[in-house]
Formats: sequence, C-alpha cells, structure tokens
Amino acid sequence: QLQASGGGSVQAGGSLRLSCAASGRTFSSYFMGWFRQVPGKERVIVAVINLSGSSTAYEDSVKGRFTISRDNAKNTIDLQMNSLKPEDTAVYYCAAGRYWATNQYEYSYWGQGTLVTVSS
Repeated sequence: QLQASGGGSVQAGGSLRLSCAASGRTFSSYFMGWFRQVPGKERVIVAVINLSGSSTAYEDSVKGRFTISRDNAKNTIDLQMNSLKPEDTAVYYCAAGRYWATNQYEYSYWGQGTLVTVSS
C-alpha cells in the first residue's frame, strides 16, 4: 500500500513537499514515480526514481524545480516542489512498479492522490 500526503494550497512561487509512505518489505525492489492528473486529462509522469535513488528523471516542465528522492530504510519517497506555478495544480499520485517507466500503465501500485493547488 502507498499513502501519499503533503498536498495543499500555495501561492505561485511557493514550495510544497509531498511524501509517500509504503508498507511492506520489498519497497527497495520497486521503481517509484510521481504522476499528476488534472480533470479531463490523462495521468502524466512528473518524476521517476530508480531502486537505489541514484538515478532520476523529470518531465520537462518541472526540471530544475522539482526533486524526487527516496529513503529505502524508511520506505518513503518525497517530491520537493519549488517555484510552483498555477499550471502545477493537479492531483499528485505516487506509484510503484517493477520497471523504469514513464507510462502510468507500467505501474502496479498507486497511492490515493493528494491535491496541490497553486494560485496566481
């Protein structure tokens, strides 16, 4: 199970930190990702991180502003979001999968989603 938290409302230029806690003993065996979704659109990748945390990738619009990290000892991943823009407004989901992937269909487990609202 994945439990996401940390969403909220912030003004443009502000920061938020999302966290995702995983239950189970095999957390370090899963690639982890953060996705986001706005109403009427598909869920899209924001960031992905490999098993050890040594490799990450980001969607172009968040590069340089968002940072994904993981702590395998605590079974958690985080998404630090800085310089937030109104277009970052979405429901954010954490996800776990067996492969390095940016397609939501490659991920097997999902958190419940947490809403991020950025006002101008």
